[in-house]
Amino acid sequence: MNILTFDLEEWFHLLDFDATRGEEQWKGFEVRIYENTERILRLLDGSGSSATFFVIGWIAKTYPDLVRRISEKYEIGSHTDSHELVNVMGPVRFREDLKASKARLEDITGRKVEAFRAPGFSIGKDEKWALEILAEEEIKYDCSIFPARASHGGWDGFPANSPALVKTNSGDILEFPMSTHRIAGREIAFTGGGYFRLCPYPLLRKWSREAGDYLISYIHPRDLDAGQKVLPGLSAVRRFKSYYGLKGAGAKLRRYLSDFSFTDVRTAARNIDKNKLNTLEL
Repeated sequence: MNILTFDLEEWFHLLDFDATRGEEQWKGFEVRIYENTERILRLLDGSGSSATFFVIGWIAKTYPDLVRRISEKYEIGSHTDSHELVNVMGPVRFREDLKASKARLEDITGRKVEAFRAPGFSIGKDEKWALEILAEEEIKYDCSIFPARASHGGWDGFPANSPALVKTNSGDILEFPMSTHRIAGREIAFTGGGYFRLCPYPLLRKWSREAGDYLISYIHPRDLDAGQKVLPGLSAVRRFKSYYGLKGAGAKLRRYLSDFSFTDVRTAARNIDKNKLNTLEL
């Protein structure tokens, strides 16, 4: 089972960066989301693969025509309304944000939103409450768990590196944790974001094949945009993480879609035997 996901964000939607922290700042930046999304849609249309698009509510509010067009062919999930870390929002703000995101996306697409991904994989051991809230708000599929330590959270020791059934008081959630590969004693999410850009394609292909029965990839439109400006004020490390490998990423994704067949989260969930999954009781 190979799952492809895209986090629908603008090129400036970096986490934990003051210059692009909130909606007031976002208004002043160049619009590149149309061009970058078109690039993705062209690659998908020529591949035969499907994907889930996790959309920020602000993107939906600002560019509803774009989200409506994507939804005609692909699954739409929530990536929060405000693109804030779950472990920063807390339970009350998170619930409000999720409600706003779902309502906005459902109003635009006319379809129920059942999938969710937290920015920065920011649901960890200390945010189990977020999974309860997701179930209460009728989210069926979650892709927020990084099963190791990560920059913005991570869940070191998560009991599965494959789909798992999370049992909450309000129902079950099917969890799709990120695929990782251990290198130099550290787990890396080689199929997504900066690691997707950094990883030479032969290694990406090799590790993907070694993943076996379960592989999930996540990519941002900005990961394929070699023409974007460099945001001022980033540290040297952050600049490297954010911009290395942009030039060749589009061709890399084209090869990836040629070598592997991908599906969306909802279709993958329908093909899973839940009786064979690891379970997590909250």
